Amino acid sequence: MKTKSKLNSWLRHHRMMALDSLWRVLKAPIASLMTWAVLAIAIALPTGLYLFLSNAQLVTSNWDGASQMSLFLKMNVTEQKAEKLADELRERGDIAAVQYISKQQALNEFKEFSGFGGALDYLDGNPLPSVLIVRPAALAGNIQQQEQLLRSLQALPEVDEAQLDLAWVKRLYYIMELSQRMVSALAVLLGIAVLLVVGNTIRLAIENRRDEIVVVKLVGGTDAFVRRPFLYTGIWYGLGGGIMAWGIINISLFWLDGPVKALASVYASSFELVGLNSGDSLVLILSGAILGWLGAWLAVGRHLGDIEPR
Repeated sequence: MKTKSKLNSWLRHHRMMALDSLWRVLKAPIASLMTWAVLAIAIALPTGLYLFLSNAQLVTSNWDGASQMSLFLKMNVTEQKAEKLADELRERGDIAAVQYISKQQALNEFKEFSGFGGALDYLDGNPLPSVLIVRPAALAGNIQQQEQLLRSLQALPEVDEAQLDLAWVKRLYYIMELSQRMVSALAVLLGIAVLLVVGNTIRLAIENRRDEIVVVKLVGGTDAFVRRPFLYTGIWYGLGGGIMAWGIINISLFWLDGPVKALASVYASSFELVGLNSGDSLVLILSGAILGWLGAWLAVGRHLGDIEPR
């Protein structure tokens, strides 16, 4: 019974401190809004860049040129064997589609686009081989898997040469990887900035309530008891910053949605911006609250010990 009474008292004090700290934050709306705005910008910037990279990856994943291989068959491979090989490749799990281009089709396309059609008429036969255009499945989407697939196709007895232009794909892949690391580094730096902003705000709150803290300690208040309202203040600042960051990101996405759709329609694409889902939104807001709590905890741990009754 005694333990239950202590637990109820502890919960009651937490509820009182949470409401009191919220009231103190709302009591100074201008200062609180400025703090929330700074925190929101610091949280929204890396989140917005993360969404930009996610949308960029979604766009580039649909580019055909990133995953199209050309298999030039040997000259002695008949049309029946070539079509049979195409059917066999279509059965593989790492290949999404196979297009067969016969020798005659290849010759006709070369005449149409090369400008040397007249010269080819003087040749005794068709010098062009049959070609299989292979598009890897999504499972073979990264560069290493595409290179491995290319080597396996090159080893087929019917294939004379397999080609895949990976140069620009590799550049894009490494640029995206570098960008992801830069966003991660920026997120860490801005996370530290959030800690510093909340910590400085809590430090000022501690100084403003120095006399109150001294009186509480004189009557036997523990450091945990004194620390509690400031930790809740940090949580409210972080929570407000996270909610405001969520609003900034969604307003920005709404503002950009129209121009992006118009640009996509020019390229006959149905691409739409991907925003924050419910899980991402919850993580964003909770991350702000956690950063606020951590900043407050660091500030209280640093400055509360300097205030002692004399």
